[in-house]
Amino acid sequence: MSKHKKNKQKSKQSDKRNLTAKIITIFEKHPKQGYNYKQIAAALEIYDPKTVNQIKQIINSLSEKEYITEIKKGKYRYSSKPAIITGKVDMAKAGYAFIISDDIEEDVFVSQKNLNHALDGDTVKVHCYSTRKGKRLEGEVIEILKHARKNFVGIIEVSKSFGFLIPDTKTSFDLFIPIDKLNGAQNGDKVVARIVEWPDNFKNPFGEVVKILGKPGEHETEMHAIIEEFELPYNFPEEVETFANKINDKISENDYKERLDYRDVVTFTIDPIDAKDFDDALSIRKLNNGHWEIGVHIADVTYYVKPNTILDEEAIRRGTSVYLVDRVVPMLPERLSNHICSLKPNEEKLCYSVIFELNDNADIINFNIARTIIISKKRFTYEEAQKIIETGKGEFFEQLIVLNNLAQKLRTQRYKNGAIAFERLEVKFNIDEFGKPLGVYYRENKESNQLIEEFMLLANKTVAEFIGKQKESKKARTFVYRIHDRPNREKLDAFKNFIKKFGYSIKMNSSRALSESMNQLLENVKGKSEQNIIETLAVRSMAKAEYSTNNIGHYGLAFDYYSHFTSPIRRYPDIMAHRLLTHYINGGKSENKEYYEALCRISSDAEKRAIEAERASIKYKQVEFMMDKLGQRFEGIISGVTEWGIFVELDENKCEGLVSVREMDDDIYEFDEKNYCLIGRYYKRKYQLGDKVEVELTNTNLNKKHIDFKLVKSK
Repeated sequence: MSKHKKNKQKSKQSDKRNLTAKIITIFEKHPKQGYNYKQIAAALEIYDPKTVNQIKQIINSLSEKEYITEIKKGKYRYSSKPAIITGKVDMAKAGYAFIISDDIEEDVFVSQKNLNHALDGDTVKVHCYSTRKGKRLEGEVIEILKHARKNFVGIIEVSKSFGFLIPDTKTSFDLFIPIDKLNGAQNGDKVVARIVEWPDNFKNPFGEVVKILGKPGEHETEMHAIIEEFELPYNFPEEVETFANKINDKISENDYKERLDYRDVVTFTIDPIDAKDFDDALSIRKLNNGHWEIGVHIADVTYYVKPNTILDEEAIRRGTSVYLVDRVVPMLPERLSNHICSLKPNEEKLCYSVIFELNDNADIINFNIARTIIISKKRFTYEEAQKIIETGKGEFFEQLIVLNNLAQKLRTQRYKNGAIAFERLEVKFNIDEFGKPLGVYYRENKESNQLIEEFMLLANKTVAEFIGKQKESKKARTFVYRIHDRPNREKLDAFKNFIKKFGYSIKMNSSRALSESMNQLLENVKGKSEQNIIETLAVRSMAKAEYSTNNIGHYGLAFDYYSHFTSPIRRYPDIMAHRLLTHYINGGKSENKEYYEALCRISSDAEKRAIEAERASIKYKQVEFMMDKLGQRFEGIISGVTEWGIFVELDENKCEGLVSVREMDDDIYEFDEKNYCLIGRYYKRKYQLGDKVEVELTNTNLNKKHIDFKLVKSK
């Protein structure tokens, strides 16, 4: 077929889509009205016989797909079924996608040809229909409501008269770049380009280069590529920096008078060794009645970051600080995050505090929420605090021992109440001055980590209960909660079937039985080769935590009320919680629920973006770490199964790579979607999630953050 004929055919397809959308709109706007094809044609002011006949065909197609219902011969009405949904595109590497929507429970499959230029993450309107076999819900994108991204990162390939951007992210297309839109980019450069236009009858969008990042494979180039890929705002606008620099950091006489003075109470911080922004500190002193007063002191960020300022607007836009392997993209400018607000040792700092009176059993006798002034006497790293806890020797060892004992009792009680002990191994890298990874290590969750975790959980829970728990006569006040729904039964069933092959099981007859058996499972896998994959899949079997003004409790923590209050330097929801708490303490009425719910959605999206960016930076360093190990063999576990191959996670360093089905040449392997395995057509050899295998490293691709293995043998 000639290029002219292809373009003509694509143009006809586009015209048909547009006509279909117009017909659908008529039925949607008048759901109780019946129409035949002639009435639809008249409503659209279409009278030529050829197009009228096309309208008739489209109506018949819509009827077959159950979008409209035939009420009498030749006359149709809008169907009550959710034929049109709004959702987000989740694109697969193969080019097809699933639409994730709140309108229906089932994800909607959309083939590549029916995406109609929709991209991964886009918010779209989709026309749904059941397949003839009734096996799954399929759909076609009829309108793109919002593009998830404007820019694309990739490598430019330049010829004499044009260029193409090969995107790093999952797309089914390359960007065509006219020669006059390269803007200085050379062949092989890693660049950022944006789509300028995408005509309906063209496979590839037209774009232009907007930024040159550098040569692929270089540390700075690749880190900035991740920043651009996830559209992280790396630099603050000049006017925001100027605003932050003008903030008065002097403590006023009024603050000294109105705040509780904790400057003489033993107070310290415990944080990661590379931390610069210290959100929280703990104070401890023994009371005359023998009880312990424990102060959870949180940086009083809202004292400096006021609503409706450019600083606040920028914090909303960023939503959270993002921690890549070698740098932080902060939510607040450095003057605030690392200096004014950071609870650095031997400096007077303003805090928002939750002060507890606890007995030796860690029972809460009383608590007080107040604004305070503190001086941190010591900045501990987790490693330093852990050594003191283990040896009983070191600065403030008596206070650390008491805090640890109380924290462990709080922890024990929390698990008794049904909390689940999700504690993933955190992958870290030893990186040289040039950004090259020299080694991989894991940050374990030891008692010093648990000490901080338990008191932060206690403060978050207490603040949420203080606002959320109302007498029956009172109306609930708008607040920002951290919510976590109950797990999906189907996901739990799949997880239970998976862990059977390792000899494990979980009980699912009640919430308490599930949490107890899940905790026992997570304890049993510690130190085993399957630990990481089982922990990963356990987390995946659960719902995702998010922010909302609609409180449903936090299932994983077994809390009826939970919020985020303890990290306002790096999370915007904590800023919202601080402001709402102050407003209600001062006698204010319930704030606008819709406004705060919208901010919760923005914050949840920002958190998801941050997690994905952090994972991408870890994946990049894992690939770079493996580059000099070609030909070496490793033991691992199958961590994922798809129609195009199996993913293997290595035991010794948790790096993950793909064994392509094309390289599995001892049989023809077919994907069993239901049982998550590949099965040989002739010899019936099976590769399934959790199987132990030995692999050889065959290739690494930094640009795609991809590792290739070949199978040596299965265990």
